[in-house]
Amino acid sequence: MAATEQVDLISVITSDHREVEGAFQELESGRGTPEYRRGLVDHVISELVRHSVAEEQFMYPAARRHLDNGDELADHEIAEHAEAERVMKELEDLPATKPRFEELMRDLMNDIRHHIEDEEHDLLPKLQQACPPEQLRDLGEKIVRAKKFAPTRPHPSAPDKPPANLILDPGAGLIDRLRDALK
Repeated sequence: MAATEQVDLISVITSDHREVEGAFQELESGRGTPEYRRGLVDHVISELVRHSVAEEQFMYPAARRHLDNGDELADHEIAEHAEAERVMKELEDLPATKPRFEELMRDLMNDIRHHIEDEEHDLLPKLQQACPPEQLRDLGEKIVRAKKFAPTRPHPSAPDKPPANLILDPGAGLIDRLRDALK
């Protein structure tokens, strides 16, 4: 998103979803060397982790505050994140030449597509109705900022609810970016 472009929660989240779906379609095409596919999966994992962390820090707490069934919705989405994170952790260092790589990649794509559908057809429309436009803009800006400092690798045992995730995620993000730079 451009710095001058006005962002809101809905546009930030759906833009992330479209970017990941584009990478999924490229992976499904089967094109590219194993090294290229491995790099693309690493990119997808990084984007998904950053996206998930930001949702857990800001979007799900907003759902809990503003929606009648917000706790139930947020807990469901966090459980889906946990399952996807488990798959991403398994995929993390697996060579693209291994049959398990393709199997896990398909599992991850199915999990994430289901999660995207849940959010875009249920949670996001409810938040859009429940929150005033200025709050949606504020949440979108917070998510964009949070993604800059979020971890880039899966940490399945990390806390996924405030306040612990707000404290620990930036530190894990710093360590992940250092590891990424050394890789």
